[in-house]
Amino acid sequence: MSARMLHPLSPVLPAALLASTLISASTFISGCTVGPNFAPPETKSPETSPSARWSSLDGNASTPGTPGTSGTSGNPSKATAGAAEIARWWTSFNDPTLTSLVERAIAGNLDMAAAEARIRAARARRAIAGGAELPQVNANGFAGRQPDFKSTSSPFMDNDSLFAAGFDATWELDIFGRTRRIVEATDADVAVAEFDLRDVQVTLAGEVASNYLRLRAAQAQLAIARGDIAAEDAALEVIQKLHDSGLAGALDLANARALAESTRARLPVYESEAKDATLALGVLLGGDPSSLAAELAPPAPIPALPAQIPVGIPSELLQRRPDIRRAEAELHAATARIGVAVADQFPRFSLSAAIGTRNSDAGEFASFATNYWAAGAGATMPIFDGGRIKANIELQKSLTDAALAQYRQRVLVALREVEVALTDFANEQQRHASLARAVDAGKDAVSLASSLYASGRTDFLNVVTAERVLLVNQESLTRSERQIAEHLVSIYKALGGGWNDTASPTAQAN
Repeated sequence: MSARMLHPLSPVLPAALLASTLISASTFISGCTVGPNFAPPETKSPETSPSARWSSLDGNASTPGTPGTSGTSGNPSKATAGAAEIARWWTSFNDPTLTSLVERAIAGNLDMAAAEARIRAARARRAIAGGAELPQVNANGFAGRQPDFKSTSSPFMDNDSLFAAGFDATWELDIFGRTRRIVEATDADVAVAEFDLRDVQVTLAGEVASNYLRLRAAQAQLAIARGDIAAEDAALEVIQKLHDSGLAGALDLANARALAESTRARLPVYESEAKDATLALGVLLGGDPSSLAAELAPPAPIPALPAQIPVGIPSELLQRRPDIRRAEAELHAATARIGVAVADQFPRFSLSAAIGTRNSDAGEFASFATNYWAAGAGATMPIFDGGRIKANIELQKSLTDAALAQYRQRVLVALREVEVALTDFANEQQRHASLARAVDAGKDAVSLASSLYASGRTDFLNVVTAERVLLVNQESLTRSERQIAEHLVSIYKALGGGWNDTASPTAQAN
């Protein structure tokens, strides 16, 4: 840096000179910005074209009139290509408890709190990077003693006072856009953190709903098992009396007792399932695991499903899935950092200036004659760095290629997840219809076998077999009801439902 020192001069002129120098220099800092400019990647998958439809909608296995689990008509729920309104998809179950749990989880979940903290950290890093675009000004002061080397006696014996105060400023001119690329990368990092929060919210809503469905299904299984146990205990009591009177054999008594105990053994399994789901919900809401035990203890049915589920078209997925948009933001940040690496090949220019006063007499500290100023410009340019800069450019390009591949993979995975969820949702409803018919037939079989046994036209083993088949089918039917609801939750998650895109994350960070 070159500098010039002027002593007997009013500080007003140097200050004006310094300001005019910085203003003039600012006209040059909007020069070229090296490195590639980011553009959203084009997806090569035909499913993301504006005219594409979900292939699973064309092969929907549900047929009108088949017994199912819709909210009103008894017909199965059906996915359609209508515009997806899934920002608050959990309300479509029309279950106030589920709605309350999801919204309380979003407000209190600790993973959400951690993601919000990461957003604040990303915004702070962006502010740090943005500060490099502006001049850096420091104040300084000094008061002390210094040796008088002109003294005839020892300089360590004669000391003079020294007082100094002033300001110094430096400003790196962003001629080749290095700082602008750093700011661009940190802007993208903020977007990454924003979309990470939204992805956590999507996952959280799905986890709350899944555990709530698990709880209600376990409570339904408990009700079925307890009802069967009551009937089987009553039958056992009758057979015990018949055995005591010699009208029933020991084998019938043993079979009746085995059936009742086998059904009773299912109770601890379902109780553990309900307890585990309740504890998981407590943690998801950010509270003590047992905090929801009293609230959720009263049994309630598995929530009914809406008759129509609009899922939109595949091309909308690129904007609706937060993990896809997060991957795009990561690609943007990686692209910008190529520019930072490229800019390291070019000179870096800076301006510096200082203004202040110094004196050996505190009483004359502000004297006109003791003021000083200095101004200058400097430049640095790499000459030999052992290949570090070139290697860094290749590193950033490789990281960008990896980010692009990850983005495209994320898109393909998202498309697959939606198709799988739609297919599973439709097929499970077919399975549910078959199980419903099996339960109806099983009830008839139990009634007929019981009547035949009572009239002595069959043995009790047929009653036992019919009741066991009915119990298994009842349990399977309840699990299927839960599974259909969970497949619907999977559809909403795969579509990226659970958040509102009300503003650009980058804009929110600025």
